[in-house]
Amino acid sequence: MNHLSPFPAPANPDTGMTLRVLGVQLDLDASDQELRLRAIQQAGVQEQDVLALHWARRSLDARRTRGILRFVCHVDLVMRSSRLTSSLKKAMRSGKVREAPARDTLTLPPGPGLKNKSSVVVVGSGPGGFFAALTLALNGAQVTMVERGSALEGRHKKLVPFHRGGSLDPDTNLLFGEGGAGTYSDGKLYTRVQDSLELAILEELVAAGAPESILFDARAHIGTDRLHRVLPALRARLIEAGGSIQWETRFEGLVIRGGQAGGRERRIAAVRTSRGEIQCDALVLAIGHSARDTFEVLHGQGVVFEPKPFQFGVRVEHPQELITRGRFGDLLHAETLGPASYNLALKGNESVLGSHSFCMCPGGKIVASISEPGMLCTNGMSNAKHSSPFANSAVVATVSPDAYATYGQGPLAGLAFQRHFERLFFEAGGGDYTAPAQRIPDFLEGRASRGDLHSSYTFGTKPGRIDQLLPPDVRQALARGLTRFDRQIEGFAGEQGLMVGLESRSSSPVRMPRNRDTYTALGFSNLFPIGEGAGYAGGIMSAAIDGARAAHVLLRTRN
Repeated sequence: MNHLSPFPAPANPDTGMTLRVLGVQLDLDASDQELRLRAIQQAGVQEQDVLALHWARRSLDARRTRGILRFVCHVDLVMRSSRLTSSLKKAMRSGKVREAPARDTLTLPPGPGLKNKSSVVVVGSGPGGFFAALTLALNGAQVTMVERGSALEGRHKKLVPFHRGGSLDPDTNLLFGEGGAGTYSDGKLYTRVQDSLELAILEELVAAGAPESILFDARAHIGTDRLHRVLPALRARLIEAGGSIQWETRFEGLVIRGGQAGGRERRIAAVRTSRGEIQCDALVLAIGHSARDTFEVLHGQGVVFEPKPFQFGVRVEHPQELITRGRFGDLLHAETLGPASYNLALKGNESVLGSHSFCMCPGGKIVASISEPGMLCTNGMSNAKHSSPFANSAVVATVSPDAYATYGQGPLAGLAFQRHFERLFFEAGGGDYTAPAQRIPDFLEGRASRGDLHSSYTFGTKPGRIDQLLPPDVRQALARGLTRFDRQIEGFAGEQGLMVGLESRSSSPVRMPRNRDTYTALGFSNLFPIGEGAGYAGGIMSAAIDGARAAHVLLRTRN
């Protein structure tokens, strides 16, 4: 089977109807023709009635039933007509077939009330900000995207001296700059969100140079190296659509008109930046989960924030071979499937928090994902070929506002919690971005690790008592989870498993409440908080969808 190319989409998708055939099981070496025959047979339709067939979703079933790995595929069949035969009705009643979900486009049909002449400022160039800006521009709005960090070329130049021991740039780093924090991950596109805009966004990425497999692969990723070729093409796409971008432009505040008297909502008239004021009809805030200084400015100007639970833990690293063998049973399938990944979770109960893996990077490395000097936070990244001999992921627990309320006051208390532990881990590593590390058995037994703690982490590691550095409830949750994960992947909690601290930016500890229908921030008529920083997304795809959806709402809303 050609696993890297989707079947072609139909030339005329409006012909007849499109069926989604669910859960077609295939051996790894099955042919395209076998997939086609199985999908048609499962749907109970005739082959001559199928105009086109294409991938909707493909995932690997790694449970090794009877020692065999399989693909599980969802397949879309474009039919000549909308006639429901008795066999098709039976297949639909069984749950094996359904009508394919509707899909939206980024461009809206013209109509009365469409605000396509609005002047909109978008703060932040991550996936949420970019797809909000692109959607607005494609629909005729005058869009200015403002980014505190540098464009990709300048961003790379400023990162090189930092990784060679230089000082941290607070505006251009692994978190801030073109593409946001995802630029230096591996471009994961996993999402549990089933949204009608998802395919439109994926198609924009493919047109910009991402592999076609992201259109259907359930574990789709682009890779850091390839993402660095995609981003300039996306930038050109936005400019071609009429948008403009101001790099190295720091957001400094809001110019607000109106007030709360008589129930009046306040209105953003302009945005103050390090390069002067920008007038606007609406403002989209896509500032990301780490723009703490921006959170503080907004909170000081009356934007409503509320604390929310967020994920907190460490990076866990293993030899990639250990993970591949644990998932596939041997290394033979690695040539076909590539290095294995995992997604592990253990539910909590009344006495202990749950824990789970997050942002797993097969064949990747650990990087210092920080935006403030004197603090330590790690993240993972990998290139398209997953060529590193290491596998890493975050293993985290979800901490609640009650858990971090003692570290700060008010809705931004979670920021104080993050800073406290990032500073603690920075100092434990020696104050030079070296990370404290501990072998998993030592963590579980409460003892210091000895010897060389070899890791892919950029700045190196030194032995540290992570079991003593973490909050007790998080330590307990991670210990319980690691013990369980060892039953699922042999050796996961063994001597080759290394914990590297700290992972504190998996999600935002705050939310900017917004109106469910209008997407506007509470008390404002034209302020649209979106994405991870606003508390409404948890990754590249969910942020991009939130940005595009908010843009649609903005365009349709009369203020």
